[in-house]
Order: sequence, then structure tokens, then C-alpha cells
Amino acid sequence: MSGDASGNSRAAGVVLAPPERLVRTVSAWAGEPGRRWLAALPATVAGYLDRWGLTAERVFAAGGQISMIVLVRTDDGTPAVLKAGMVTQETAQEHAALAHWGGRSAVRLLRADPEQGVMLLERLHADVSLRSLAEPKAMLEAAGVLQRLWVPPAGGHPFTTVEEYTGALVPLLRARREEPYAQDVRALVDEALADHGRLVATAPEAVLLHGDYHHGNVLAGDRMPWLAIDPKPLVGERAYDLAWLVRDRLDTLVAQPGSRAAARRRLAKLAAAVDVDPERLRGWSRFRAVEAGVWSLSVGDTHDGELLLEFATWLDPAA
Repeated sequence: MSGDASGNSRAAGVVLAPPERLVRTVSAWAGEPGRRWLAALPATVAGYLDRWGLTAERVFAAGGQISMIVLVRTDDGTPAVLKAGMVTQETAQEHAALAHWGGRSAVRLLRADPEQGVMLLERLHADVSLRSLAEPKAMLEAAGVLQRLWVPPAGGHPFTTVEEYTGALVPLLRARREEPYAQDVRALVDEALADHGRLVATAPEAVLLHGDYHHGNVLAGDRMPWLAIDPKPLVGERAYDLAWLVRDRLDTLVAQPGSRAAARRRLAKLAAAVDVDPERLRGWSRFRAVEAGVWSLSVGDTHDGELLLEFATWLDPAA
């Protein structure tokens, strides 16, 4: 995939080509529609540089899995980020969540064209995430940021609920349960489905959630030490949002002695830190890990799939 900045003074010699990581991910996940989107991306980005009065500094190669990140400056010299992403069910309301938070513990939204998936954001320190901190400190900071994001949504909000989003995953999980790659984990899938049924039937609250919250999605900022990025917003209970943190840095967790006990201690500490029912957190952590693990198996990623499913078994206090 290639692109250039020929004829666009706003690109200032920057080649507006999608990074290879983005090309690989979008091609694998979205097929031919994704490849067409990628082919148009250089022209799309160049158009917004002109339209919004931006000068490109460089394409951020690490970028997102389904978005191109360009470091830019506005006409008054302010550093910012132009994010051009694929519009999916999960990303369609990212701009609305950022606007609702208004910069409170999240990256500030400066402009947006939601239909095209293009946003202008304040510039953070993209190379410094919570992953740069030792795990205990990172977990403490992550919990603090997340609590400030949990606010009531506005009336008539556009966000999908946790019940709606996860409800759509349930039939897919049931179908994948019958596939040969899942034959050894069917009992675990059944437990996760039972968790889901119980949790959605007894949801205690409905706040705005980040939806994809982990250490890599919290970056260092200037106006605040840490700010969340890249939400896939939902409305629902806090335990759902906290569940990914329970399994964050899973490769490191599995490599340490006493991984099972460490996972249960982490769950208990996080639940206590933000006053979330540990049993609800356990249920959502298991459901999200099992769903993600079985999906990974379905696309041939046996390493991540088996790791996530093994992790899910650790959360049972009787294990």
C-alpha cells in the first residue's frame, strides 16, 4: 500500500501512506472493503489537512489497528493529532464519548467528521502509556482515570448498551462453541454464558463506559498526567469496563510464579479500589476473556486464544 503527498503543501514532504501494521490488520479483518478504504486513505488524509488548515509532521507508525494517526500542527502552530479510522459499530460513537467527557480524563476532541471517521485531537505523548510504569503503579493510575470517566450519559444518548453489545456476541459464542477448535473448552463457554445471563438480568447501574480500557489506551498528557484514548463507548455497569484491566499484561502475569493466585488478587484489589462488586467483576472478566479467547481460536490465533481461556479458569476461587 503506498501513498504520497505530491501536490499537497500541507503534507510538507510527509508520505501519507498507511503504516504496515494498519494495512495488515484492516486487510485481515475487513477484506476487500478494507483494502478499498486503505487505498483511499492518503487522499482522505490530504483532504482534511487542507480542509481543517493542518500541516502534517509525520505519520505515527505504531498508530491504531484500524486508524491512521498523523501528527499535525494547526495554522496557529498548536500540535494536534489527525485520526482517520474505519467506521465500525464499535467506533461510530467515539467522537460522541470524547465530546461528552470534554477532556475530563480523556483526550480532548477538537473537531470531528463522524461519518468519515476523522477526528482532530489534542496531542498527547504517544510513546508514553501506562505500560511504561511498573504494574502496581499502572493499575493505581488506571483505576483513577477510569473512575473519572464513569459519568451518567446525556438523555437521549446515542450509545449502545452493554446488554445490546454483549447480547449480539452470545449467539456467535454459542455457534463457535460447537466448532472443533472449541471442543475442549465447551464447559468453560457454558459457564461464561451463564455469567452473562445473570449479569445482564441484574445490572445495577448505567454509566458511560470506555469499552476498551487497558494500559495501552492511557497516554501521558501535559494538562493532566494521564488521559484515556480510543474509546469504544458503551453504557452499562462499571464492572464491565474494569474487566479488561483484570487481564491486562497477561503475558507477564502468566510468566510469574503463582499466576492463578495473582490473577485472583488483582481482581480483588481492583474491585476494592473502585468499589465494584467482586463477583460481578469476576463474571464479566470471565465472559470477556472467554469470548475473546474463543474468537482468537476461530481466526487461528491459538497463542492468544489458549492464554485467554486459561486465564478465565484462574478466576474461579475454588480452582
